Amino acid sequence: MQKLLKPFIIAVLASSLAATAAYAHAFLDHAIPAVGATVSGSPSELRLSFTQGVVVAFSSVTISGDGGAVPASKPVNDPSNQQIIHVRVGHALKPGRFRVTWHVLYCDTQRTEGSYRFTVS
Repeated sequence: MQKLLKPFIIAVLASSLAATAAYAHAFLDHAIPAVGATVSGSPSELRLSFTQGVVVAFSSVTISGDGGAVPASKPVNDPSNQQIIHVRVGHALKPGRFRVTWHVLYCDTQRTEGSYRFTVS
């Protein structure tokens, strides 16, 4: 019985470690304007912070509102932290609800996407 128990325990531990690595995906950690926030006045830029470094050459961020797409710059990495990207808003946002949609490639070649909303009062 003990001859079988040791290989079984090793197999269980190895598979649990592999499962942890497979589910260790990067994601949006926080943003400015914040997810679901209401801000007074139009933000001049968005700041998105991720859990891993972002390769901006293969990443995009779009902003849309009731009037459609909002002009915005291409994302650029923060000079001091590759996990943060900045996107300049092309013009002042009128009061309303906006959706930020992002598609990013992480330094480990993992690609992910998502969106969030914020409101300008």
